[in-house]
Amino acid sequence: MKQTLRDLAEKLGCSLLGDGSITVTSVSSLQSATSGSLVFVEDAQYLDAVLRSSAAAVIAGDFAAGHKASKPLLISPQPRLIFARAAKLLRDPDRNREIHSTAIVPASAKIGKNVDIGPRASLGERVRIGDETTIGPGSAIGNDTIIGSHCRLDANVIIYPGTTLGDRIVVQAGAVLGGEGFGYVRDSQTGHYEQFPQIGCLVIEDDVEIGANSTIDRGALDETRIRRGTKIDNLVHIGHNVQIGQDVVIAAQTGLSGSVTIEDNVIMGGQVGIADHVRVEAGAILGAQSGIPTKKIIRGKGVVFWGTPARPIREYLKELAFLSRSAKKDR
Repeated sequence: MKQTLRDLAEKLGCSLLGDGSITVTSVSSLQSATSGSLVFVEDAQYLDAVLRSSAAAVIAGDFAAGHKASKPLLISPQPRLIFARAAKLLRDPDRNREIHSTAIVPASAKIGKNVDIGPRASLGERVRIGDETTIGPGSAIGNDTIIGSHCRLDANVIIYPGTTLGDRIVVQAGAVLGGEGFGYVRDSQTGHYEQFPQIGCLVIEDDVEIGANSTIDRGALDETRIRRGTKIDNLVHIGHNVQIGQDVVIAAQTGLSGSVTIEDNVIMGGQVGIADHVRVEAGAILGAQSGIPTKKIIRGKGVVFWGTPARPIREYLKELAFLSRSAKKDR
């Protein structure tokens, strides 16, 4: 989708240096840049190399503001972020939006404007879908589900009944949302297990993204809630009654047990394991493969925690150093 640099600068809130009438059609890496490409640079030492590339224009940091450049520059204090936003503006619109003839859409469903529903997708009764939303092939949407506007559900997404999704949500292929949680009660006389009621709901707020084959369970009696702007990688499991704050980042293969609370702006590396009733307070950072035992509280904005049980990385590294010295002494 063609955009002039002048239009891009206005939409992105950038300063423009150079010819604003030049058009770009895509973003690219430096190596694959063409005469229609837009690239970015975050470090002043690489600016000259970027300017020698085949790209039509460059998004650069404030360091380039006084530079006499051979190419037009879009100046921003956050060039990587502006590059990401430019990519969305340059993406070709989907012009072939339709409800496929093989999709199942009951009369009770309420479908917004310009909605795309793919082959063999199935909608339950009383489903509501907002404007400009895409439902991928083979997806199954349960009864009474609400999906907001400008959402994208890829192929074979399963959404259980009563789930609510906000606006601008992305759900990649194979994800399962709103399934029954893993909660059982043991009969002390027989030793058998019986399922505790899993009759709550799942609420996912605006601008959340969920990776492929991830699963998020509904609440047992109340709700599981994922708040605005959280980003969830592939193969993540989130148990029943979990509460996740705003702008949380969760990397692949992480597992959260039931009734966990994750506050705003927490970052989790890959393969983190969190037991039930844990609270991770705002801004904490959990390194890859960290483990947190049941009912623990992790606090420390900007503090990196590592190991099992997770503790501040300085403590963890001191312990490793001590064990290493002890092992050498024993030789």
